Amino acid sequence: MSIRLLPGGSKKKNKKRNKAETVFEPAVSFKRRMPWLLLILAGLFSILIARSFYLQVIDRKHLLELAQTQWRRTTVLTATRGEIVDCNGKELAQNLVVYRIVAWPQSVGAGDKERVASELARILDVDHKKLYEKLQSPTVREYVVKRQVDKSVADEVSALKLSGVGVLQDTKRYYPYGTMLSQTIGFTTIDGIGQSGLELSLDKYLTGRNGSYITETDNKGAILSDSVINRIEALNGHKLRLTIDTFFQSSLENALEEAVKVNNAQNAQGIILDVDTGAIKAISTKPDFDLNSPPRSDMEALSSLSKNRVVTDVYEPGSTFKILTLAAALDSGSTALSSSFHCGGGYFVNGERIKCWRHAGHGSQDLTKATENSCNVCFMQLALGMGKETFYDYLYAFGLGQSTGSGLPGESSGIVTHQKYIKDNDLARIGFGQSIAVTPIQLASAVAAAVNGGELHTPYIVDEIVASDGTVVFKANTAPVRRVISEETSANVRRILQSVVDNGTGRNAKIEGYAVGGKTGTAQKYDKYGQVSSGSYICSFIGFAPADDPKYLCLILVDEPKVGSIFGSTVAAPFVRRVLSDILQYAGIPKNDINTSTSVIPNVTGMSTSEASEKLSEHGLLGIFECDGTVTMQVPAAGQSVPYGSSVLLYTGQEGINTDTDEPFYVSVPNLIGMTPLAAYDALKKVGLTMDPDPVDPFGVVVAQGVYAYESAPYGSSVKVYFGAAPTNSPTPAAAPTETPTPTETPAPEDTPQPEATPTVAP
Repeated sequence: MSIRLLPGGSKKKNKKRNKAETVFEPAVSFKRRMPWLLLILAGLFSILIARSFYLQVIDRKHLLELAQTQWRRTTVLTATRGEIVDCNGKELAQNLVVYRIVAWPQSVGAGDKERVASELARILDVDHKKLYEKLQSPTVREYVVKRQVDKSVADEVSALKLSGVGVLQDTKRYYPYGTMLSQTIGFTTIDGIGQSGLELSLDKYLTGRNGSYITETDNKGAILSDSVINRIEALNGHKLRLTIDTFFQSSLENALEEAVKVNNAQNAQGIILDVDTGAIKAISTKPDFDLNSPPRSDMEALSSLSKNRVVTDVYEPGSTFKILTLAAALDSGSTALSSSFHCGGGYFVNGERIKCWRHAGHGSQDLTKATENSCNVCFMQLALGMGKETFYDYLYAFGLGQSTGSGLPGESSGIVTHQKYIKDNDLARIGFGQSIAVTPIQLASAVAAAVNGGELHTPYIVDEIVASDGTVVFKANTAPVRRVISEETSANVRRILQSVVDNGTGRNAKIEGYAVGGKTGTAQKYDKYGQVSSGSYICSFIGFAPADDPKYLCLILVDEPKVGSIFGSTVAAPFVRRVLSDILQYAGIPKNDINTSTSVIPNVTGMSTSEASEKLSEHGLLGIFECDGTVTMQVPAAGQSVPYGSSVLLYTGQEGINTDTDEPFYVSVPNLIGMTPLAAYDALKKVGLTMDPDPVDPFGVVVAQGVYAYESAPYGSSVKVYFGAAPTNSPTPAAAPTETPTPTETPAPEDTPQPEATPTVAP
């Protein structure tokens, strides 16, 4: 502070003025702080402006929504998921009208919260504590207490007239046929979101667009009496129309279910195709599950049961693949119907002898007979005769090594080793269905092309997709992808495959009034190390009818049957026969005069296997069984009409029990010379053979045998044994071998000739 004197006054007066008038001047430090103060104020003002801009511009939409929630209540109107129907319009997946119970905590009076929680917990079987906490929460505007409530329960809730509680309409996915098409259709979450199968892969078409229902409320959440209501309708999902026919599907699934049961198999798979269009009329894997209650608590089981193995699993097809080798060889001109083939039980390729399934060989045979016999040697020669380049061109033309384009989720491409890595040994094996892997749907599609006139079609299951307003948004293209073989070649393939059923290994697929073509097959299975799994097979049969003008093709595979080797081709062929018989009559395809000599199967359950065989023989039928005992089940069932000479499988309940599943299909015949009838009978029985004595009432000792000692004979077959008077000083009969040598390569079960009859009387 400083004091200055004012002019024009005395010193005394000036002192008085100076006391009255004092002038303060800012200190130097304050002047220095002023700019900083202004800068801080400017910064704060800028922050205020920025915050205001953020709230009013950037975050405006969010804040507006928060504000609206204080005076509006938005309730979701769930869109109806699109239906899935079969080719005839029968619903395979539909929606049931159910209800959801909703609570608005702000609208529940403070004194009513305990009662509301108690009543809802009692009726809906929900957690009381959790519900009460939600009702008490000041931040919860809407709480869904329970979804998919039946009408009777919803009515019970409505009758209580609880404050702040509403009953809203909801939908629930429902599958009327339960287990039917479980792997193909798939299932959804409780919110209607696809989780597997077509429900997942076509979810974008099936899922609609939800709507909303908006009302105005007061500050406590209660609806205003003069509330303005804004309703946005839901847009329902599209309808899927499949190529599936529920009759075809039911017939296939029943056959697969029985195939698993009677063969004690791991699983069974099947597919039915319309050979002219590629439409999938039925497809299934057993076992399966109920789509309305999938085993969600066991993810491993759910994953396994949900697997559509017809499109996901690859396997070596075995002899069914010979159809493609046959078609390619005929079409390429590398062979002809008149070509002759000699089978000596094996064929040398690059110094390696690759065995035929019949170790004794088939001898000389033409192409048709070789196919009837399913001779590996013939098909090795066909593959080698074409050469790698030509054969591979046909393999790719048939669609192998690539997805079929079916649209089914999880489809595999199969395994076709690049031809530059293939040696002649591998090519020979590919010729009879080894060293190549396919999916069942690939094989079915390729064989359909071989018999339908030569054109490959894309197998498909979705025929069309229709919007809720009736607009067709997708329609399947049934035009052929390409021509693979000529019509003439296809006709020859059909005739040969019909002969396989009429005269060869496929005879168990004969149907009264219809010509059937087909081929048996057995696929060797591999373990996790890539080695052949001993005793593990996939037995299959692929058949089509009518053979001269095919309409439908059916492939059935039985995975790891546990009924022993004796059944071979009978594991799958009878079930294809049943399915084709059902669907041909259902489709109205007229019968002709083929296989008209028929026999009605008698009921032989409860009889011994020998009695049953004799009874069937009286009706012109052949009884096939593995284990002696009392017949507990027969396939086909009693009362069915089948072509004369058909086989009937006899089950005793002992199949697979203490049975050596690794038993070779060919066994070594013991030396019977000098044995008595009873000793010879026992020696043959010990190795799985039967005796055909000459004379019928044998006497003396064995003087000759139809198959030389230690040569191979089909397991279960009969050996002609000649008896006569024992010569003097006859040599001591040689002992039967204590072990049956196991062949180095196990032949295909379905190609094993079946015995003419099981002996019923010991000599």
